[in-house]
Amino acid sequence: MSVSHIIKSAIVSLLLATAPATSHAADVLKLAVGAPNNWDTSIPEIGQRAGIFAKHGLQLEILYTQGGGETMQAVISGSVDIGVAAGTQAVMGAFAKGAPVRILAAGTTGAGDLYWYVPADSPIKSFKDTNGKTAGFSTVGASTHITLLALIKHFGTSTKATATGASAVTLTQVMSGQIDVGWASPPFGLQQLQEGKIRLIARGNDAPSMVNQTVRVHIVNANALKQRADVIKRFMQAYRESYEFLYSDPRGVRIFSEYSKVPENLAIQIRDTFMPKAVMSPDKVSGVDAIMADAITFKTLSAPLSQQQLSELIQIPPRP
Repeated sequence: MSVSHIIKSAIVSLLLATAPATSHAADVLKLAVGAPNNWDTSIPEIGQRAGIFAKHGLQLEILYTQGGGETMQAVISGSVDIGVAAGTQAVMGAFAKGAPVRILAAGTTGAGDLYWYVPADSPIKSFKDTNGKTAGFSTVGASTHITLLALIKHFGTSTKATATGASAVTLTQVMSGQIDVGWASPPFGLQQLQEGKIRLIARGNDAPSMVNQTVRVHIVNANALKQRADVIKRFMQAYRESYEFLYSDPRGVRIFSEYSKVPENLAIQIRDTFMPKAVMSPDKVSGVDAIMADAITFKTLSAPLSQQQLSELIQIPPRP
């Protein structure tokens, strides 16, 4: 073997030995995410665009759904690994029936981001005027569904809760007269509110029982959690980093603005008015007893979960 060949071989060996870890294929996680473009569901997308998940050796394949009900079904079926923003009560109900679903992180505490509205010329002036009227929610079991039921209970109305799908589809149904009251969550509908095309008649936190409840959670398929524990743990590390990035780094708002196609000043308004940092903390499911009590009232649960069941259901990895 010639000297030049030996030198070339040595160089190749050295390059292979010192190749960065990022050259290895990332672990892929499939996510189902309800309500695309919303602030509270944006963290995986923001983190991926900012390179945070890649830093943890992860690549996310994100499927957007019509709402929490569809998200949960995708997780239960195993067609995705993780679901973002599923209704907490519905998750408890599915778990109680033996569904392979676990809570990986808290999503949103309180329902202040959800609101219900009517066309500007509607005779409905407040939620108390919705007796016998139809009011929309996304999908059965979603936080929009549970929050609407809580509003109906609080105001004592005979409102007819109606599944209308995503917020854009709901707006079409409201403006065409197919339903009386629509639902939305920022950024959707803020432009129409500012232009006076629609009027807000209730926010989710108008139902006092919703204020301190974690209404949405992020969930994981139980088999995926068992078989891919290290990958799921890295997902949570990256998710927490992305959450901090969204609130502490100006680039977070810029990336959200690009992703959701809303102006940066509107993104800041959403953050400060509707979604302050504390309500998005992933570390604790709050108001568990109240959540179970409401779930029994709304027939999502037949009985409270035991402490043993709750320990099995809630699998939030501790912070390092």
